[in-house]
Amino acid sequence: MIRRPFQMVWLSAALAGLAPPVLAHTHTPAQAATQPAEQTAWGIAGSTDASVRSIEIRMTDDMRFTPASIRVKQGETIRFVISNAGRKLHEMVIGTPGAIAEHAALMKKFPKMEHADAWMAHVLPRQRGELLWHFNRPGSFEFACLVGNHYAQGMRGMIEVTP
Repeated sequence: MIRRPFQMVWLSAALAGLAPPVLAHTHTPAQAATQPAEQTAWGIAGSTDASVRSIEIRMTDDMRFTPASIRVKQGETIRFVISNAGRKLHEMVIGTPGAIAEHAALMKKFPKMEHADAWMAHVLPRQRGELLWHFNRPGSFEFACLVGNHYAQGMRGMIEVTP
């Protein structure tokens, strides 16, 4: 009899080790400092060595960014200083409209997915965060919050990068 409960505990522990890792929507800073910069269609992680312009972004629980439209010149590095004025976790993710829509669909399918890349910043309620991005490609890009159904509720904005 004693042997059987021990075997059950051992079996449970062994099976737990085989389970896939739990995915969680992280609020840690982007991993840009520990990973090499990755060129994307919308730019590359910024460097503090470059001339940097700061733009303040405010996120609220009414599912809006302020400002919702930003103009940037190609070659500029922008430090987005992001404040979450709400009581919910929010994020700012930059990308092409297609990349944002694809990421939003993935987040809908896996709402607790862990992700941290240089083009996104997760900001806890009543906290501030930063995102440093170098816009080396011209075009129209989006920024959005993909937490929960925030994107579907209109939490998005536009970045116009001019040559």
